[in-house]
Amino acid sequence: MKDGIHPKYGPAVITCACGNRIELGSTKSAMRTEVCSSCHPFYTGSRSRLVEKGGRVERFRQKYGR
Repeated sequence: MKDGIHPKYGPAVITCACGNRIELGSTKSAMRTEVCSSCHPFYTGSRSRLVEKGGRVERFRQKYGR
């Protein structure tokens, strides 16, 4: 490997919108995400996140007149 061309690898914190924090290693020190394994409907069995996407279909129909 060449010296000086690789990014620094160190500890990182990923913060979810639900408040869950995950610590791991990465080239970035901090990241934010909207959904994690603690709040994703696939893992929790909840359908609350799917309700939020209902407006997308209506916006598409209004935009393209269908």
